[in-house]
Amino acid sequence: MPGPVQSIERAAAILRLLARGSGPLGVGEISESLGLAKATAHGILRTLLDVGFVEQDKATGKYRLGAAFVHLDSSYLDVNELRSRSINWADALAARSGETVRIGVPLESSVLVVHHVFRPDDSMQTLDVDSRLPPHATALGKVLLAYDADLAGRVQRSGLTSFTRRTITTPGKLAQALAAVRDAGWAAETGESVPGEASIAAPIRAHGGLVVGAIGISGAMERICDASGRPTRRQVDTVVDAARSVSRDITSSK
Repeated sequence: MPGPVQSIERAAAILRLLARGSGPLGVGEISESLGLAKATAHGILRTLLDVGFVEQDKATGKYRLGAAFVHLDSSYLDVNELRSRSINWADALAARSGETVRIGVPLESSVLVVHHVFRPDDSMQTLDVDSRLPPHATALGKVLLAYDADLAGRVQRSGLTSFTRRTITTPGKLAQALAAVRDAGWAAETGESVPGEASIAAPIRAHGGLVVGAIGISGAMERICDASGRPTRRQVDTVVDAARSVSRDITSSK
């Protein structure tokens, strides 16, 4: 049986990205959000433009959904499905890392925790499911912001609240941090949300490379970071491997 057609998956991802945003996106924003080369994104957009699935603003050059696709449903991956695809890998990640595991999705201008696995040490802990986290001060949030230019813009416009002396509070520094996330393929924060705590996260991708969530660990800095205060390579690799495994489960599903 023939396999999936990559160009169609990428076109679908572009349409879903445009559908979930609140405004037009430029080709650069689209390519960064989906991890595509600009030339590839531009070629797909031109085809979608030709068939009426997207429209281009003549003044700004940005793209939005066209009349032929204005009713596209962007919630094709239900939160319950994301949780069900992630649950086994989240449990394994908690066991391998020894830390709390959370899965987050964007909700308005925050991160909604949709799944939480307790740190496996029998300590007293509080369930975080349905709690909201600040995107700019958490690893989960930085992942979601890095691959969603519209969300990043909304968060920057709403103001970057300071939680600790390490919190990023200026749009310029946040933009630099998000570019670094895209380059590395994972995000981290050290004491930016809660003093003495750190977190690492990586993107969960659906068909076409669309980022639909993030999975990560959080805990004390001395357990997650090395002596220099940077996340250890072992913990980073553990998180990235888990995110890739969840992504494979999602993209292999019918």
